[in-house]
Amino acid sequence: MTVRPTPIRVLIADDNRSVRKGLRLQLESAGGVQVIGEVGNGVDAVTVARRERADVVLMDLQMPELTGVEATRELARSTTEAPIAVIVMTSFALDSYVTDALDAGASGYLLKSHDTDQLLTAIRAAMRGEALLSGVVTAPVLREFVRRGAANSEEVARLSAAERRVVAVLSSGTTSNEQIAERLQVSVHTVRSQMQSALKKAGVEDRTQLALWGARNHLDRDTDSLI
Repeated sequence: MTVRPTPIRVLIADDNRSVRKGLRLQLESAGGVQVIGEVGNGVDAVTVARRERADVVLMDLQMPELTGVEATRELARSTTEAPIAVIVMTSFALDSYVTDALDAGASGYLLKSHDTDQLLTAIRAAMRGEALLSGVVTAPVLREFVRRGAANSEEVARLSAAERRVVAVLSSGTTSNEQIAERLQVSVHTVRSQMQSALKKAGVEDRTQLALWGARNHLDRDTDSLI
């Protein structure tokens, strides 16, 4: 007997009812995704995501009671529950709130002008723990992280040459292990191993934070010379 994979449990958080309805229609027409609820403010986003054990929250940035950034920070503080991935939804390519949300623990971001394929790709990537730093918003967001200042240069020095190459490619916007492996001409297993080691040395918890850490330390500028 064939066992069907468990659908990804998605919560929609946006104060605009029309936006919520549109997202629900997109997701319900696709396989492998279950919309577990809709909420219109940040407090409910945190409460319902935890209560209903959401896998992914599609989070609007500007909502009443708690902003998307504040709600993301609250969800990131959960330690006793399964991790909840937050995908920030933004209308603008350059939005300081996006940077704040990533700092708060969001897995990535998506423009509200997305199509269904982009939305599903983002949700599935978040479930795999992959960084979502591609698209038109990437460059301005990374520039904002660089503007805010570099991280600890001593941490960068701890990386091996191979780990620096992986972080450099990740920070330049190449998000999946397969793409990084192809770019560096190494195996996917090697990329996974070097990624885990780099995470520990950089003192960050996930790939998104590692990509932003690399950008802060200008590793994204070194891809041509490192590869």
